[in-house]
Amino acid sequence: MTKVGVIGATGMAGSAIFRETQKVGFEVTAIVRNSSKAKELLGDNIEFLEKDAFELTKSDLADFDVLVNAFSTAPSQAYQHVDLAAHLIRLFRETDQPRLIFILGAGSLYTGEDQHLVVEDIKKTPGSENWIVTPENQLSELHFLQEVKNVNWVGISPGASFVSGPAADTILYGKEELLADKNGQSETTSGTMAKVIVKEIQEPTHKKERFTVANG
Repeated sequence: MTKVGVIGATGMAGSAIFRETQKVGFEVTAIVRNSSKAKELLGDNIEFLEKDAFELTKSDLADFDVLVNAFSTAPSQAYQHVDLAAHLIRLFRETDQPRLIFILGAGSLYTGEDQHLVVEDIKKTPGSENWIVTPENQLSELHFLQEVKNVNWVGISPGASFVSGPAADTILYGKEELLADKNGQSETTSGTMAKVIVKEIQEPTHKKERFTVANG
């Protein structure tokens, strides 16, 4: 049975991923700082590992086939996106297991006729100065991962809007460009992200690269 660990399993993305991996029959463990919160949200009988993500050791994680990093934090600590990626990569240099799946941001995607980064559009949004550091650090996280050649990793970016909700009936797939549906809306629901991750676990298609998905 495929063993999956989900870092940040009580968050919007993490909880959806936990439930979807559980639904298809994977042996899934919630990796969380607060087990009481995890049990309340995900069920009393769940498997969990209660530990700060930055204190995870190789022995804590070595038995997982797949490790999903659904970590999120406040803008004031956005640098931790890069720090945690670096921590996990350091643990598993020169290995193929576990496979590391990182949920990245949409800011690192390209858009427009001039193919500029989405993060440049975000900077022009009123009030973005309060949270722009998050997409900026997620861009740095991608740049870091792109230099990693000796770890089995894959990154997935959502659409411009990443919100809670069920999986879409139609899912759009892309590589480096921001996706939008026929109405011009670029949105990815947590259910869609979870469904895509399960598919990627079942049928590995991407290795040491980032791809993007959106609701169709």
